[in-house]
Amino acid sequence: MSDLLNAVIQGILLGGLYALFATGLSLAFGVMRFVNLAHGDLAILAAYLMLSSSATIGMSPWLALPIVVIGGAAVGYATQRALFNRTLGRDPMPGILVTFGLGIVIQNLLLERYSFTQQRLDVGSIVTESISLPGGISVGLLPLLILVVATVLLVALELVLRFTRFGRALRATADDARTAQLVGIDDRRMYGAAMAIAFGTVAVAGLFVGSRTSFGPAAGPTLLLFGFEAVVIGGLGSLWGTLLGGIVLGVSQTVANELSIGWDLLAGHLAFLAVLLLRPNGILQARS
Repeated sequence: MSDLLNAVIQGILLGGLYALFATGLSLAFGVMRFVNLAHGDLAILAAYLMLSSSATIGMSPWLALPIVVIGGAAVGYATQRALFNRTLGRDPMPGILVTFGLGIVIQNLLLERYSFTQQRLDVGSIVTESISLPGGISVGLLPLLILVVATVLLVALELVLRFTRFGRALRATADDARTAQLVGIDDRRMYGAAMAIAFGTVAVAGLFVGSRTSFGPAAGPTLLLFGFEAVVIGGLGSLWGTLLGGIVLGVSQTVANELSIGWDLLAGHLAFLAVLLLRPNGILQARS
């Protein structure tokens, strides 16, 4: 029984990583109905940038994180205004094709620069430190930190969306962009701001992905799959649904692996399919 409880706890912690990674996906879809297939590759790119800063100038990934986040947000805003805005419309295919191509470009650039060698970010002793709980359960400090960061980030975004002028403008744009334009809201600028947040959050996810597991240039699509499943399970466009979806996905994987080693990925995919069959709009739907 304690082994099963431990698997559930580890699944919740793993779900925090999935939710952190999927936050940008959820926000971009909720505001613009935009599916960014390069999202996973951007997280890996952020991890490599922090790896390079550590290797070349000796800067800790923790110190490099704010720089990468700010740079990522700036690139996200510029990319949305210069490129992604041109693909927005009723047909999602142009945006899908553009971001698919962007992901391929990022993968090949990383492969050319770093080769296929697997890497890992050195974030210090926090990787091996843990908290002991009754029943022989051990909670790693790094997974716990990831869950806390994901929760704090989602709470902060929720407060911004609910109680700030910027948040109300963003929600109005998401609900009806044309009507928002009539009251003086620049929808293109709002889209740029949403993508800036998405790129910034994926940079944070890149740090924790790179410190918790090894990664290579081709790791992005796998991350994208997990993030997409977390978003769909929780409810497209719902921030709290993203956290819930990540936890459901993580618990499904760890419990299945506890019952039978090697079944974790299949169990996560089956949980995703089950939610699609039973609740096609996700466990939590985005508020109107």
